[in-house]
Amino acid sequence: MFNDIGPLELVTLVVLAVLVFGPDKLPKMIQDVTRTIRKIREFSESAKQDIRDELGPEFKDFEFEDLNPKTFVRKQLDSDDLGIKEIRNGFDLKKEMAEVTDAVHGREPEPPSASSSQASASGSVDMTKKPENTDTHEHPPFDADAT
Repeated sequence: MFNDIGPLELVTLVVLAVLVFGPDKLPKMIQDVTRTIRKIREFSESAKQDIRDELGPEFKDFEFEDLNPKTFVRKQLDSDDLGIKEIRNGFDLKKEMAEVTDAVHGREPEPPSASSSQASASGSVDMTKKPENTDTHEHPPFDADAT
């Protein structure tokens, strides 16, 4: 709760408390504050228990911390109910990048049998650029309307 208070700040707070309340009333004030905090915690716990009782047995796993959006999303993503792990495992980034590269360069994608045999033989897809035909120095067709 007070993790960012340093020792000098703590000493300053104690000196201020002694000056404001006096050495005679300070122990009584500390007891009153701790009693009030204890009552607030008891009230909070009883309210949580009442809410759990009213929700019924179908919400027995309900935690109030799950109402925090970050906690809720983290809990939902960690569970495998959505099948996210299957989606993540089924996505082949190297294959997708090879297809995008082929589409950008205007090449026809390799047939699935060739890529699967290449992937199964070496364990990965070869993504190095290989010159198709270096003997012909043909320029791509020029389209005046496209420029």
